[in-house]
Amino acid sequence: MSIDGIIFIIYLGVLLTIGLWFSRKSASSTEQYLLGGRSLGPAVTAMTMQTTAMSGFMFMGAPAMAFKYGWYAIWYAIGDAGGSIINLSVLGKRMRRMSEIMGALSPIEYLEKRFESPSVRVVGSIISIVFLFGYVCAQFIAAGKAMATLTGFTYELSLIIGISVIIVYTVAGGYLAVAYTSFVQGLIMVFGVVGIGFLAYFHVGGLTGLNVALKAIDPTYLSIWGKGLAYYGQWGMVIGAILIYSIGYMGLPHVVVRHMSMKSTKTVKGAVMISAIWNQFFIFVPYILGLIGIILLPTIADPEMIITELAYTLFPGIFAALLLSAIMSAVMSTADSILMQAGSILSRDVYQRFINKNASQKTMILVSRLCILMGGIVGVIVAIYEPPSVFALVLFAFGTLGNAFLVPYVSSVYYKKANYIGCLSAMIGGAMTNIIWTSMSLETSTGLHPFLAGLIVSILGMMIGSQFGRQPSEEVQEAFEQSRKKRYFSKEFDRNITRDLAPEASNVSKFLMNDKYFAGVDSYEHPVSTRN
Repeated sequence: MSIDGIIFIIYLGVLLTIGLWFSRKSASSTEQYLLGGRSLGPAVTAMTMQTTAMSGFMFMGAPAMAFKYGWYAIWYAIGDAGGSIINLSVLGKRMRRMSEIMGALSPIEYLEKRFESPSVRVVGSIISIVFLFGYVCAQFIAAGKAMATLTGFTYELSLIIGISVIIVYTVAGGYLAVAYTSFVQGLIMVFGVVGIGFLAYFHVGGLTGLNVALKAIDPTYLSIWGKGLAYYGQWGMVIGAILIYSIGYMGLPHVVVRHMSMKSTKTVKGAVMISAIWNQFFIFVPYILGLIGIILLPTIADPEMIITELAYTLFPGIFAALLLSAIMSAVMSTADSILMQAGSILSRDVYQRFINKNASQKTMILVSRLCILMGGIVGVIVAIYEPPSVFALVLFAFGTLGNAFLVPYVSSVYYKKANYIGCLSAMIGGAMTNIIWTSMSLETSTGLHPFLAGLIVSILGMMIGSQFGRQPSEEVQEAFEQSRKKRYFSKEFDRNITRDLAPEASNVSKFLMNDKYFAGVDSYEHPVSTRN
């Protein structure tokens, strides 16, 4: 095996070590396994949220999009650059409070408890499992392609080796393993992509050189409407392109769960700052590399492999191996989070909710691990026999999940009257609109992006649907009001305060009962009245 492959094997070994390190701690309780005991600080929260959201799309789909459409693709990057700030600022604190008040351990369980209907959990679970499965298959395909380039193994063998590592550390270490491996992978991603972007940028003569070369090939590459003016005047497509990655993350269950696992609401401020800085370094570079690919690799057979080819063209050797490890980091950090989330939904929202309500903690952790394992195996089989485009599959799954869950999650903490009819209407209407719009290519005839169309239908579904059916109970409305308070102390905080004050209260009681001053008196009022 070449030195490149050896470096990559070491990288996989580090991930496995992290997963096994957390295996014992994660097995202590269901909350520990599924949410890491709600103990994550700002740095890990920020990095796991960003790396989970970015996925293999950023290293493969994003360059391919820029290669196909030119500067039009940058609309997606503009939305993405502010996505983390919007996501954490809008949902962060309120959802952290609400999920703890309601005792929810998964995003789908949270929706059921907030909207008080098992039907919400059934519909939410079905949509989540189907499209998370499509999402994870795209990550598996990206992992197989990247690793085949790196090691020289066949696509199938690369797929099995790479995904086996992900499955092992996710099954063993649970949410903590996923979060901390994501932290390491986030660092590798940003250094890797900035490194190759920096050198490639100057290789083509900077921004001026890039644009001059693009104009010489085809002037419409420079247009904001896409190559050949494909989307000329279609602001509905542009707005949809910006919105899908600026607000779409608030609808992804495997991203939303990051709000629930934060140590406290104070974690939000630090996480916003770290993720915003990380985004500005990372987001735009893959798209720029796609544009550079038009100049340096005009005849490339698979545009999704532009960064891989550029790495070996410009930086052969060990450095290229490190850069390609960054690609695998992006893929693996998303794939493990999706597997973890799919396992949580199957075990918590399906098995415990509808099959075995009295399942013990030990049984739940075992079922979660088996669900993750089975999901991974089935995903590998599908990825081997049905390898579609990473770009198309991620956009489709991302858009459908975002349209299904974005409005219900935001409404759950900002719209007090939102009820289960509104939630079901928003989920089903949003998801179906995206599916129909995409499968029938309606964006061509309407000039409206599938995500924007689904978002409009989902909002209308929530607003109109919430006018029917029973209103939220007093308990839910009280939790809603409590989540809006600026200062809210968690149960753990209250327990600690009670524990600390208990000895002092006991000593005060003993003093009042035993001190000579109070000897023989029946109550505290007597000596006061005597003095008077």
